[in-house]
Amino acid sequence: MTDKIDFKREIEAYRAPLGQFQIVDVPDLRYLMIDGHGDPNTQAFTDAAEALYPVAYKVKFASKRTLGRDYVVMPLEGLWWAGDMAVFTGSPDKSRWDWTLMIMVPDWIDDDLFAAAVDQVAAGDRPRRLPDVRLESLSEGRCVQTLHVGSYDDEADVLARMHDRFIPDHALRMTGKHHEIYLSDARRVPPERLRTILRQPVAAVGQPDAALRQPDAALRQPDAALGQPVAALGQPVAAKEV
Repeated sequence: MTDKIDFKREIEAYRAPLGQFQIVDVPDLRYLMIDGHGDPNTQAFTDAAEALYPVAYKVKFASKRTLGRDYVVMPLEGLWWAGDMAVFTGSPDKSRWDWTLMIMVPDWIDDDLFAAAVDQVAAGDRPRRLPDVRLESLSEGRCVQTLHVGSYDDEADVLARMHDRFIPDHALRMTGKHHEIYLSDARRVPPERLRTILRQPVAAVGQPDAALRQPDAALRQPDAALGQPVAALGQPVAAKEV
């Protein structure tokens, strides 16, 4: 029997402190991805998630069967952006959001294994957006992140503190897309107990994106307004319900 790897335990960037903004260097990672636009409380968002998950599980089973390498399917993640990032803070305008839903896969998953998994899904109950699922690498590098516990609608204040205070106060600037990792299952966990990692790629002010410093422990500073720890909850979320 092969050992089952849980990358949430293996990769430091999948652990974030509650009540602190943390600076981490995120390694390049491979993801199943699918794009969308607009309010996540729509059928379009559901269709995207329903195309992603079957492929993720077919890839996992193929890896175990053909390569002898088993792992835990990772939680749903999302990249979020807009022409004006202020639509994510204050009074969020969800209709203007662009997003990419993602599920991380190990670096040994190649294009052939991915294509075979898509074909297997297509042979059954084919999701409407299956042709839009792709396998792609993401390079984020230096990031600021924190663990948010609570409703997705309550993220705005945390993001405002991250974007407008912590990042500029530490001579950093935002570079990439807002990134969320959904550690709880919104179908089973009440909104006030949802656990979500909020992440923002950054670079040092006045330096190109690639020229980044190593993390400084002094930058892992608590923010009392971010709340107190709660017990670990739930399983990967099937879709973000906001």
